[in-house]
Amino acid sequence: MNNKKEQAAKAALDYIKLGQTIGLGAGTTIGYLVDFIKDLPFIKTLFFVSPSYKTKSRLRAVGLKTLDVAEIREIDFYFDSCDHYDLELNALKSGGGIHTLEKLMASMAKEFILLVDESKFNAQLMETVVPLCVEILPAAESFVWNKLKVMYPDAELQIRMGQQKDGAVITENGNMLLDVKFKSATNLEQLNQSVKLIPGVIEHSLFYHLANKALVASENGVEILNADTQII
Repeated sequence: MNNKKEQAAKAALDYIKLGQTIGLGAGTTIGYLVDFIKDLPFIKTLFFVSPSYKTKSRLRAVGLKTLDVAEIREIDFYFDSCDHYDLELNALKSGGGIHTLEKLMASMAKEFILLVDESKFNAQLMETVVPLCVEILPAAESFVWNKLKVMYPDAELQIRMGQQKDGAVITENGNMLLDVKFKSATNLEQLNQSVKLIPGVIEHSLFYHLANKALVASENGVEILNADTQII
């Protein structure tokens, strides 16, 4: 199997057991995982939940039992990919703009596992081209913008605009997305807390100390990176 995303997805099957409730994120890797899961012999005992419209549609299309996020308090595993991750398994998940629900599901899970390939590793997350995505109340746009410019004067800020519609992207929660691109590394612990504390901010796309494991696909196979140890 040469496709690294497929490798990571297939490795996730080792964690799925009879009768579990499984959370699935978004993206190509998760699509591969759905394709593998549907052939499990105990598939009828499993329940699935996802923050992603595309993933939910795919689950239903292959006949898998889905739940709404609001129906549950706890799930066994949450599997998701990311834009970048570091050695502590801090992750940036900015592309889809659904990080608020993704974080909710990651926090509901007994174990949150990242499915990634080795190219996603970055020792300094904020030195990448991937911005921090901040979900904000529409009424707080100017206030949050000004607060962030004071806190991070060198950062580039931009409201995320629709590609096939006129105007800003509006989330499923009715909010706006503000992309913050940093020019240099910043303290992740401080960033995680300071941005959350701004009134009008709903959530941001830095997953700080949330993942328990990462299944990392490379040319040599899949390695397991634990949040509290090294690669085993």
